[in-house]
Amino acid sequence: MKIIFSEAAQAKLLPLLEPGQVRLKLLYDTEGCGCVVSGVPALQLVDEQGPDDSPGDGVPIPFLYEPRHEVFFEPELKVDYSAIKGQFSLKSDQQIYTNHLRLIQKRSCGLS
Repeated sequence: MKIIFSEAAQAKLLPLLEPGQVRLKLLYDTEGCGCVVSGVPALQLVDEQGPDDSPGDGVPIPFLYEPRHEVFFEPELKVDYSAIKGQFSLKSDQQIYTNHLRLIQKRSCGLS
């Protein structure tokens, strides 16, 4: 899985990522959705790689994800940030996954 981060997204995320201490994770959050196919993507800051996490190909920001959720995404994604709206977006060349991509700053690794 590959994510390309826009310059605006990089400017917002990089100050939050402490080298060697805080990492970025792409979540597919199904809590409260009732069905696994109704999950919602989100970004989360984590302190460490969880047992189910794999490194993704992040350009230029490395990220983690759970391979079991890869089926819900296309192989190459883009994360952007709108300073006007104060929101991240997740999209691909084929679709927009969300224009309201949450950034969860609670830094635990067990959430999925």
